[in-house]
Amino acid sequence: MSHLPGKFVWFEHVSNDIPKARGFYETLFGWHTEAMPMPGSDPYPVIHNGGAGIGGYSKAPPGVPNQWLSYLSVENVDASYKAALAAGAKSLMAPMDYGSAGRAATLADPTGGTFSLWKSALGDPAETAETPVGAWYWNELSTQDDKKALAFYEKVFGFTHDEMPMPQGTYYVLKQGDKMRGGLCKAMDASTPPMWMQYVKVADCDASAAKAKSLGARVVVPPSDIPTVGRFAMFIDPQGAALAVMKPAAA
Repeated sequence: MSHLPGKFVWFEHVSNDIPKARGFYETLFGWHTEAMPMPGSDPYPVIHNGGAGIGGYSKAPPGVPNQWLSYLSVENVDASYKAALAAGAKSLMAPMDYGSAGRAATLADPTGGTFSLWKSALGDPAETAETPVGAWYWNELSTQDDKKALAFYEKVFGFTHDEMPMPQGTYYVLKQGDKMRGGLCKAMDASTPPMWMQYVKVADCDASAAKAKSLGARVVVPPSDIPTVGRFAMFIDPQGAALAVMKPAAA
């Protein structure tokens, strides 16, 4: 069993209609769902891509919008939670245990980006040389105050960064040693709320975006190329959760 502190290791669809969410994503990506027994509560629906568990579905509390939630692996949930609060984060869920699976907490960073902390009792998914199609490829925070967000994540979680010039401004690649762990950038539009955007690797970006639209999603960024990186698109699923797809550029 191994842990990878500093890596986003789990992704959860917070949904007011889990069967509807399952139907959409299982049709779009070929995922399947298996129920994990949870002591004292309903089974937890775990998303599988092939034979690997990559995320899950949870019931959205009243008033909480449907969204994808990223879980960051940490050494100690309680210590990281306290450090995040001291650095200006807002608590959305205090540390709590999830049966025998692990311990989690949920926060909004000082700019409003929502994410969770996670310490798995079972260990984190192993690093892979290449991301399989249908698995998580990238995780990116867009926010109105990129400098403030960057300072927070570096201070609390020990990230360093590389800078990439982009037409809309500097793109920051969050790093842990030589490992790239996520991206951070200024939101392209002043009306865009701060949010972590998750990317799923696909074999054909255009086909995936078209299929998502046919299933009821609203494509908000049509298939577009990022030189040397790949081709991506973003959509809002039928329940209002944002997600992106990416076909990486050939090596």
